[in-house]
Amino acid sequence: MIKNTIRLALTSLAFVTICSADYGTVNGEKITKDELIQVMGPQGMEFDNLDKNMKKRVIDMIVDRKLLSQEASKTGLDKSDTYKNKLEALKKELVLTLWMEQEAKKIEESTKESELKEFYEKNSKNFQVPAQLKARHILVEKEDEAKAIIKTLNEAKDAKAEFIKLAKEKSTGPSGKNGGDLGWFPLDRMVPEFSTAANKLKKETFTKEPVKTQFGYHVIYLEDKKDASTQKFDEVKEQIKGLVNKNKFNTLIDSTIKKLKKDAKIELK
Repeated sequence: MIKNTIRLALTSLAFVTICSADYGTVNGEKITKDELIQVMGPQGMEFDNLDKNMKKRVIDMIVDRKLLSQEASKTGLDKSDTYKNKLEALKKELVLTLWMEQEAKKIEESTKESELKEFYEKNSKNFQVPAQLKARHILVEKEDEAKAIIKTLNEAKDAKAEFIKLAKEKSTGPSGKNGGDLGWFPLDRMVPEFSTAANKLKKETFTKEPVKTQFGYHVIYLEDKKDASTQKFDEVKEQIKGLVNKNKFNTLIDSTIKKLKKDAKIELK
């Protein structure tokens, strides 16, 4: 609920922020950067970074909306009770947004590095990187095909170069066109039979027997491996700061709501 409130209030804020940028006029009314933010904000794009055609599309959208807004203004709806009530609600949402931004900033400024390090120590398991392998493979349908490939590799002067060549020629897997390259992967990403066989290999060696899985028969070449490790504090410091500040903010909101409810007179139907 809090997230939805913040999102609604931030959307409201886009309507009232004052900007001086000028991108033309519609019946004498300026097109401002504020209106660009209103149109583009949800996509996270910057108007100045768009190409000519996209800029035109955005401006056209604003022109259309502004024409409709001007037409709506002629109806006198801004004098109605409905308008006034909605405006008051909008003001309250804006005040809430500004207060939340203020409190979030206070929290961010007060957070000490010692808190971040304490969080890191208590949650170090969350920053563990599993063991990873870097391998290539050749996938074929029949065991005899895989054995023939292994025989060719055994006789090759440059096993890796030959492996890449054979992968492009014979592998039925999607990585075949890239020489069987699977890149880096944790052991649990592959089926157990594949991971077990690959993990037993020494670097720059290949399996001497076909590895059978549900997909067929594999010949695997291990290029490199990384042992399991834990990311260093400096590598995850900014991530931790975001988590700590978020937790503190949520705690503040929850405690404030509980306090207000205790003292408030709430009558529900």
